[in-house]
Amino acid sequence: MREHLSSASKVVVKVGSSSLTTPQGMIDVDRVDALVDVLAARRRAGTQIVLVSSGAIAAGLGPLGLTARPRDLATQQAAASVGQGVLVARYTSSFARYSLRVGQVLLTADDMMRRAHHANAQRTLNRLLELGIVPIVNENDTVATDEIRFGDNDRLAALVSHLIHADALVLLSDVDALYDGPPSRSGSRRLTEIRGAGDLIGVELGRNGASVGTGGMVTKVQAARIATGAGVPVVLTGAAHAAQALSGADVGTYFHPGGRHPGTRLLWLAHATTGRGRLHLDQGAVDAIVGRRKSLLPAGVTSVEGEFAAGDPVDLCEPEGLVVARGLVNFDAAEIPGLLGRSTRELASTLGPEYERELIHRDDIVILEAHS
Repeated sequence: MREHLSSASKVVVKVGSSSLTTPQGMIDVDRVDALVDVLAARRRAGTQIVLVSSGAIAAGLGPLGLTARPRDLATQQAAASVGQGVLVARYTSSFARYSLRVGQVLLTADDMMRRAHHANAQRTLNRLLELGIVPIVNENDTVATDEIRFGDNDRLAALVSHLIHADALVLLSDVDALYDGPPSRSGSRRLTEIRGAGDLIGVELGRNGASVGTGGMVTKVQAARIATGAGVPVVLTGAAHAAQALSGADVGTYFHPGGRHPGTRLLWLAHATTGRGRLHLDQGAVDAIVGRRKSLLPAGVTSVEGEFAAGDPVDLCEPEGLVVARGLVNFDAAEIPGLLGRSTRELASTLGPEYERELIHRDDIVILEAHS
């Protein structure tokens, strides 16, 4: 329940662009300092804090003379390159008022789906916390492309909360809670608690309304589902209510955690990646993977789509074409057509012992939500 937030030992806090910047795209020093005042007080009380902060692209608009968030990827990346330095410098200065140091951690979804990179990110964050540093996490917008990006920092924050085994996730926004309709509409009611998907039936989730952000209430609810599905409670509220949220007060919307605790890599595979291609399976292979959690063998694949390399995520489809799972494939796309319908023993005898293995090992397969 909410009261546990007051004693949580490790908390991830996410703040959006609109809560940090002026309408012109410049960093709002007073807003940053107000947030840091709250986080520093909690940090000095003994709680480990990870801050997932948007604002790099927004912070770069002013210095680049831009009046609105650019639409093309190259200009977004340029703005992020300029703005990331501005943002971290501001946080460094603000936390220094409390003799606290910060460390910048930039992540892409591509980093997280690679086993070694994923483990490195986990070790880095945990070591920073052990050293008393406040990690400032953001998506690496300067290099992320549409195919390898999280899409919003709400989802990134939910995944980071599971990565470091956080006790809670606090999503700070320019809206003070989740409502059952547009907050501006008369009669809309604040939803104080969400215990499951059934509580969201009939709720109107607005899309992004801020000119400098990428999120919206839809992405925040999706992030809450990711985190609570991994056992992490979530509070969604406005940045002005950060202190109350961290103290367990009745502000915003509290999302109760679920009972499932999936492996961290599988959580990233399900929510931080997109398939680079597709493998179409026969019904026997679908039953083995979805029903019995088996590995995918070449004999169960009927066709392959797309261009991908060994180690990339690919979607696994049932005979009708519906995606049922995602996995990290062991072969390049160009190799797979020659393997289809053949047993691993046959492949090993004709192509060599390195082919006596699965297309995708069961440890690298996640069943997607509708089929889990």
